[in-house]
Amino acid sequence: MQLRDALDDYKRHEGHDTRFPGERRSTTGLFSGFGGRLVHVERDGSLRDFGYPLTGRNGIDRSRLGLRVDDDVHWFDADDTVSQTYHEGTALVVTERETPVGTLSQYDLTVDDAHATHIELEGDDERDVELVAYVGLAPNAQDTRIGQLRHEDAVELYHTTEHDFVGSATGFSDLHGQVPARFDEVLGETAVDLPRPVSENRYEEDRLSGDLVAFLPLESGSTTLVTLLTDDHTTNREAALGRLDELTTAFADADSLRRSAEAETLSVPDDAPNPEAVAADVRVLQLLSAETGLRIAGPDFDPYYAHSGGYGYTWFRDDAEISLFVDEAADYVGLDLDSWADRSARAYLLTQQRDGTWPHRVWPRDGTLAPGWANGRLEAGDGLDYQADQTGSVVTFLASVVDDVDADLREEVVAALDDALDGLDDTLAADGRPIACQNAWEDANGRFSHTAATFLEAYAAVADADLDAETTAHAKEQADRIYDALDDLWVDDRDIYALRECEEADEAEGFGAGELDPRYDSATLALAAAHRQYARVGEVDEKRLDRLVSHVENTVEGLWSDSDESEVRGLVRYEGDGWRQRWQGHEKIWSVSTAWGAHAAASTAALLGDEGDSRAAAFEEQTGELLSLVLPDGPLCMETGYLPEQVFDDGTPDSATPLGWPHALRLATVALADELGIEVSARAATLAD
Repeated sequence: MQLRDALDDYKRHEGHDTRFPGERRSTTGLFSGFGGRLVHVERDGSLRDFGYPLTGRNGIDRSRLGLRVDDDVHWFDADDTVSQTYHEGTALVVTERETPVGTLSQYDLTVDDAHATHIELEGDDERDVELVAYVGLAPNAQDTRIGQLRHEDAVELYHTTEHDFVGSATGFSDLHGQVPARFDEVLGETAVDLPRPVSENRYEEDRLSGDLVAFLPLESGSTTLVTLLTDDHTTNREAALGRLDELTTAFADADSLRRSAEAETLSVPDDAPNPEAVAADVRVLQLLSAETGLRIAGPDFDPYYAHSGGYGYTWFRDDAEISLFVDEAADYVGLDLDSWADRSARAYLLTQQRDGTWPHRVWPRDGTLAPGWANGRLEAGDGLDYQADQTGSVVTFLASVVDDVDADLREEVVAALDDALDGLDDTLAADGRPIACQNAWEDANGRFSHTAATFLEAYAAVADADLDAETTAHAKEQADRIYDALDDLWVDDRDIYALRECEEADEAEGFGAGELDPRYDSATLALAAAHRQYARVGEVDEKRLDRLVSHVENTVEGLWSDSDESEVRGLVRYEGDGWRQRWQGHEKIWSVSTAWGAHAAASTAALLGDEGDSRAAAFEEQTGELLSLVLPDGPLCMETGYLPEQVFDDGTPDSATPLGWPHALRLATVALADELGIEVSARAATLAD
């Protein structure tokens, strides 16, 4: 997304009730791409690349598709789409619509660096019809200083190293470039509709622009548009043109796209629990993954940080938890995902810092440091701007898979765990709790219950692993210290664990330095899984069980929100969360918080069940109620199968869509719920009653 596009969107949506101006949204439409390139197909048929963080290549920034019928252009965005779905669980997007000349089916598939859009038109209209494709490419993330080279039946657009190619299965009847919006248009009050209807005959327009208008003849009612993103360091022009020719030939019909999509799709067993949800979760996690195994948190809808800090990066907190959840669920569900665990482990080894910790966030395509605001351990200072839970999450995953990887990788993982334990030890205070740092939500500092939970789980996982006796004994001792120190965070009058102990006075919230922040926080639900892990190496006593039961019950109840405007219901992120409220005026429901609540309830049920405690039944019921909200057909799951990060009370999805973290939480909870014998279906939960 270029600045011109962001400003254009700002003009279109300034003052909107639920849309934040200046963003590129993916809350409608579907994604395709399992090889790094990630292409969004909007319901109006338009395409946009979101894969820059995954590949380093930018690709399509804006597009518009339509039909030229005789001399008139009919753009697809002028009509409502009939339907848009994935083909049989694959990443082939099928969009169908009615046009003035018949029913049109659009098939979109991204394979490696290429994207194919194939259309088939059914109708008896005898008028002359062509596909019109307006495509704005931004090689090297530039929208100016771009050149075009015209080849036979192909166009090459380039800035420096990124060269993007456009080809057609039926050739082009006409091609012309367009310059981007002019300064006076950018500064004007009204948005500009592109492409412009006519050329201004400016000499630079055809060859010094990333915008291309192409006319593709139909043969037997069909044609295919292919875009290919390349890097001239690895692919020369002749090879790229040859591959483009192969692609336009190979994807000249819908059957070839179906076969290719089916070959790429990981098979989900028919007897898997909630197979529709499992298939959707695996597909989303594949879509968000780079070849390194690292994932973006979600498609980056806000690259200019207009209303957030960006999402197209790898955070080790959610990435490591995704890796852990996938590893936990894969065998039970029957998914062949061992290679995922190995690849994730190698990526974490690559990105570990010299002090044994992991940084705030990295670029998933190569693990290099990405822009961030929580790299306190890389800077001179007190380290307060450091998210210690991220290192804890990676340690838990590595300790969980160290016994399963091959001998060579195991040796490297063991060495990484030794260094990581030093990093954890260095950020564990003398009182047995992590030092003051940033929280999981990245909007506060203090000594958080969630951070303590990740440390407890990490040390317990190391203590439970097949490592040398000295390492496991030390990890067990540290886990015991944290287990005891959690009592310092107990809030008697609410019967929950505090959100945090304030390191400094928080005048906005009314807490003094050293005081407990007693607000409900969905991140503290991580204590349930952490204690389940600790129970493998230590004793969870009766008092602690009682407190866990109370904490999960009261936190879920305290965060529960039930909209009067729609069927939307679930958990808000934390009590008093003011982020991205727009005109709603109170906290929004988060899919990750709701899924976390379901996972915490299931973990508590499992922990109680192991003790023969009859209270397990209530948490099994709560698991079903919360999980049903994020399952397909549940109120927080979109028709696309995606879980957006947040939802307004009126049902409008917001922020990163799909978000990888809740999809992994859902996958793990579906498996755990089935293991516990909990029957779950997408139904309206009545928790508030």
